[in-house]
Amino acid sequence: MTQSFAPSLDELNGNRGPLAETMGIEVLEATSDRVVARMPVEGNTQPYGILHGGASVVLAETIGSIGSALHAHALGKIAVGLDINATHHRAARSGWVTAVAVPVTLGGSVACYEVTISDDEGRRTCTSRITCILRDLPPGA
Repeated sequence: MTQSFAPSLDELNGNRGPLAETMGIEVLEATSDRVVARMPVEGNTQPYGILHGGASVVLAETIGSIGSALHAHALGKIAVGLDINATHHRAARSGWVTAVAVPVTLGGSVACYEVTISDDEGRRTCTSRITCILRDLPPGA
């Protein structure tokens, strides 16, 4: 039987990890069915002054991993990243980007999410897919 696990947004944002914190990623909504977060463009740019593609990938992996972890927890497991890819559609130069992760598949051994990232005008800047393998909890966890 699965258990529902719904940490608060304060808990998620308080435990998001140093990289996500440094990049200014803020989780706005989180369930295994949908995770939403935003990240400032400022401070996450490459030398041309546009959002760094790697920053988009970090945002996508952060929220895809959160969704996968919520799903895995309901099965008494943990989620570990297996694969991620990204296609960058357009540049973001200022403001915020918002990412939405929705499941492609939620199984007993794999969770896969599609993540769309959009700028403040709602224009898609990046599409990513993250797959996590679900593992048994380590002893003592």
